Amino acid sequence: MRKLSIGFFFGLLSMIIVCSAGAEVIIIPQSALIPSTAYYTDSLGDAVAWSGGSPRTSDPIRNDDAFRGPIALGFSLNFYGNDYTSFFANNNGNISFNGGISAFTPTGPQGASQPIISPFFADVDTRNTASGLMYLRIDPEQIIVTWDQVGYYGSHADKLDSFQLVLRSSDYAVPAGEGQIGFFWKTMGWETGDASGGSGGFGGTPAAVGFGDGLSNGFILAGSTENGISRVVQNHRLWFNLSAEGGEPELPPDGGGTSVPEPATLLLMGIGLVGLGTIRRFMLR
Repeated sequence: MRKLSIGFFFGLLSMIIVCSAGAEVIIIPQSALIPSTAYYTDSLGDAVAWSGGSPRTSDPIRNDDAFRGPIALGFSLNFYGNDYTSFFANNNGNISFNGGISAFTPTGPQGASQPIISPFFADVDTRNTASGLMYLRIDPEQIIVTWDQVGYYGSHADKLDSFQLVLRSSDYAVPAGEGQIGFFWKTMGWETGDASGGSGGFGGTPAAVGFGDGLSNGFILAGSTENGISRVVQNHRLWFNLSAEGGEPELPPDGGGTSVPEPATLLLMGIGLVGLGTIRRFMLR
């Protein structure tokens, strides 16, 4: 039987989303991840010098929990219903709007205090000179933030992570097979800092991947804040769009080429979800 597109799948399940206390958390299926061993671009731009937060160092670039901002986007971005012209680049694997984020232990991107886009929200620490850095490249209608071979708290560089965020304006001419926002992960050697309950880069409260509006609503990857999330995303990529109506994250209509269960399976899944009237969170599979 013919496979349905991810776009149709998301549309079908959108009719049975269950909300709790006014908040909505949508889980992105791991099946949406697309194998990839490269960044979107290897032209990373300039290392980001911190301007606020908790750097725990006098070095102007290397830091623990610092951020830089506000930084001009060069365009207006509608994100969760609000228009932004600037952002904050946060050392701990994310960018945010309205203010910088020094938090190092994720409660899921939707638990962040500011609207957030998070390719890998975890306790990045670049104070060790063997660690790489966070970089920023600003192009017309597009910014690229890269955490290249970065270490973890406290000052560890025995394991390194490499990941990249691409953010585009709504006017950007998006090529086929891409989207307005892109997450790219290469080698991901750790997922937890020591201060988040980890040891050797693992355990405790691991990293979170996705989006949040600062008000507990979110769009997050399945497996976020669970052991093994670094292995889930390693050598993958994922594109997203922002809805024209309210600036909410969504997968592109073709899901990047990912197939989903057949119609009979979808129907049974939908019936089961409807029956769970008190469920707080749901997962797209």
